[in-house]
This record gives sequence, C-alpha cells and structure tokens, in this order.
Amino acid sequence: MVIDPIARQTDGESVRIARDVLSAGAEEARVRLLDRPQEMSRAMAGIQSGRVVVVGDDRALLRAVRALHHRGELATHPLGFVPVGPPGSVTVASALGLPSDAVQASRTVLNGPTRPLDLLVDDAGGVVLGALGIPAVPRQRTTARRSWWRPSVAPEQWLRVEADGRVLADLDRPVREVSVSPADGLAAVVVRHSELDPAVTARAESVTVSGQSFQYRADTVTYGPAHCRTWRVRPGALHLSLPTG
Repeated sequence: MVIDPIARQTDGESVRIARDVLSAGAEEARVRLLDRPQEMSRAMAGIQSGRVVVVGDDRALLRAVRALHHRGELATHPLGFVPVGPPGSVTVASALGLPSDAVQASRTVLNGPTRPLDLLVDDAGGVVLGALGIPAVPRQRTTARRSWWRPSVAPEQWLRVEADGRVLADLDRPVREVSVSPADGLAAVVVRHSELDPAVTARAESVTVSGQSFQYRADTVTYGPAHCRTWRVRPGALHLSLPTG
C-alpha cells in the first residue's frame, strides 16, 4: 500500500479509513508512506511481487502507472486505487467507475475483479489512462466514462494528424480540436475543423500529431509545447481493480 503525501495533507481521515479497511482485509499488507510525490518511482522499484494499492489523487495513480510502465512491470503488478482528494483531483478515478467513498473504494480493492484496461503510450515516455485532447483546455464537468476532457474555448491550430499513416488533417486547413482515447484495443481519434463541419473520425493503433507548436492535456496533466508526438495503444496493459458491473 503506497500512500501519497498530498492525500494525507488534504484528507487524513479518508487515508486512515482506507488504511484500516485494507489492513484488516489483507493480513500481509505493507504500508509505504511517501514524503514527497516524486518518491513514487522509488516506491514502485522496491516492490518485488503482489498487488500494488495506491491511495491518493489522479496524479498519484498516474505516477504509479508511469513508473511501472517504465520498468516493464505493468503486467506483473495489478493495481488497486483508493481515490482521495477534492472532486476536481479525482476525475480520472470517477471516469473509470471507482467509488469516491474511501470504504467502498477499499472494499473494491479487496473484493472487486481485476480488469485489463488499454493505455496510450507516447514517444516521450508519457502514459494516458483515459483521454488526451488538443488544445489543453479541461472540461468543467462530466459524468460519462472516458469523456472528462472537452475544450470550452478551442483556438484554431495548424496541425497534421495521422492515424496509422492515414491523414485526417493537414497543414492546409486549421484544426479546432483533436481528441484521442483508448477504446477496445485501438485509439479512437476525433478531429474537428470547425463547429459546423462534421468530425473526422478513425480508429488506429498509432496516432501522430505534428506541425505548429501545441500543448495537450492527457488525463489531468498539461504537457508541451511539442512539435510532434506519437501515441500508441497498449491493449490491456493495465490491470486495475474495479467494481463489479
């Protein structure tokens, strides 16, 4: 059990509850309290076997997934996650269907099935659990799984978008919005040139965006500026405990 320090600072009571429930349900549970969020990679490196349970917000989960991916150990370490933090900091967890209550989330870790989830991995070492969007403007509210990103203001950009080599948008016409999300073993790509034009869609194993310097929002984090980035789908790479149904 790896407990993020930000979770202890923002909601120590939920952390205590999660720790008690998980410790009571797993006799050999070991607890690692991180002093800094950056220690997540070191904590992942010290785990030899068994399930990893992360207690914290979305960014703590993403740091854990990224660390295991870089070590090539996603397949050998199933993950459990107890989201702790303000509503805006656990939107990824909510979109994945995880309970926001510490007791229910902890019981999901103990009793829920472990299910494979697709990931997007980019050529700069980044990992995306849910969706990425260009431009990097987060949506304020959502209830649907894997659709928590959508721009409220979308300036036009000159971008080339390719899906498995097929050109969906080129530099001869500005692009208003690009979104990519893993779906059933492939990347679902949506490109919009304007509000009036129909969206250009595709499903592909890899997606490349290049051209004008751009920022993108992956899950809850903004990255960039970048001039070119390629994302590839890793089907079923993450094994996460989720509620039944």
